[in-house]
Amino acid sequence: QVQLVDSGGGSVQPGGSLRLSCAASGIIFSIHTMNWYRQAPGKQRELVAAITSGGSTNYADSVKGRFTISRDNAKNTVYLQMNTLKSEDTAVYYCNVRTILPPSTEYWGQGTQVTVSS
Repeated sequence: QVQLVDSGGGSVQPGGSLRLSCAASGIIFSIHTMNWYRQAPGKQRELVAAITSGGSTNYADSVKGRFTISRDNAKNTVYLQMNTLKSEDTAVYYCNVRTILPPSTEYWGQGTQVTVSS
């Protein structure tokens, strides 16, 4: 079955950096768009960044210039490098994929907590 395992979260001070990882299994990783979402307390889950099978990327305006999404198809892993972190980046971060082959199904990682605080 499809499994996404998120890791790399933690607590950092404002201005710090973290790198999240999401290891995928059970899918043909290289053909799928991979996404990172986040959900802060009391807020809706929001799309942070996406990377297509061809390597094209898309970012939420709030993280442009600070976050970088990348993928390693040989390792079936997607990354989110987060720099210049702000307190408003505090959230649980989730890896996400919607499978291409029918029946198209959406899967989520278990989430990893990122806390930015002084």
